[in-house]
Amino acid sequence: MPTTHTTRCLIIGSGPAGYTAAIYAARAGMAPIVVQGIQPGGQLTITTDVENYPGFRSVIQGPWLMEEMQAQAEHVGTRMIWDTVVSVDLAQRPFTAVGDGGDVYVGDTLIIATGAQAKWLGVQGEAELGGKGVSACATCDGFFYRGKKVVVIGGGNTAVEEALYLTNHSDDVTLIHRRDALRCEKILADRLFANPKISVVWNKRVDRFVAGEGAAGLVGVDLTDTVTGAASHIATDGAFVAIGHKPSTELFAGKLPLDDGGYLQVEAGSARTNIAGVFAAGDVADHVYRQAVTAAGMGCMAALDAERFLAEAEFHAG
Repeated sequence: MPTTHTTRCLIIGSGPAGYTAAIYAARAGMAPIVVQGIQPGGQLTITTDVENYPGFRSVIQGPWLMEEMQAQAEHVGTRMIWDTVVSVDLAQRPFTAVGDGGDVYVGDTLIIATGAQAKWLGVQGEAELGGKGVSACATCDGFFYRGKKVVVIGGGNTAVEEALYLTNHSDDVTLIHRRDALRCEKILADRLFANPKISVVWNKRVDRFVAGEGAAGLVGVDLTDTVTGAASHIATDGAFVAIGHKPSTELFAGKLPLDDGGYLQVEAGSARTNIAGVFAAGDVADHVYRQAVTAAGMGCMAALDAERFLAEAEFHAG
């Protein structure tokens, strides 16, 4: 029998943004409900070593960090519900969301923290070598490849930015692109071609990520020439897939404004969307930084914005 859950602050999504929003909302007495989604904890649950989250002198594990955030949110009064939202109604307050089992969630305010997913190639060895040489975030994992050879796969802004960033750690960066010209902004291309640490391999498609013997992890990538069909191989210690990200915004298409990349648009310097009482936080609204710490910061902003919105609404209603 479907159940209706009512809260002053409904949060959809459970990565660093959703959990941080929950911590702040709970401490403000809003008794938030977090609908966790299909992957409680978000992208960090598939991230092994985390070395750039403040407060930990040693490397920590992504899943552990998310378990701690969830426990903290629950400790201060958040209710966690493991469900996946399949539809939302933002036409009027209170806002409603429906889970895939039929449960209805009603919130005086709504914080959207559904995140984004890296796009993957879907080729052999990619999933198996995730965290063992294959990554989709140079900012997160580049440090582990100091002095080693790395490749970046892609040809747009993301790929070129990742390649340039990796030159902070590696003197041997290869950009692999399936076409014969980059699709990035000219200023980025100019910086790439001027950097002596970066070489470009054109017209090559990655067919397989190759594992070494035993627990060696990634040792290379198998390529096919997109023009001639010739096979080749590049030895590498690390491979960064940089073909873009896909924000989880399908629920909100046509209901909230999205940018060209499908990300939710918020007012500059806030978490407010164009619907009063609806807020967005984390990677679902951030195509620039995409870090756990910035997502957490946006979650805090969203909860504070929601608290102020409710206080003003209740004052005017009273």
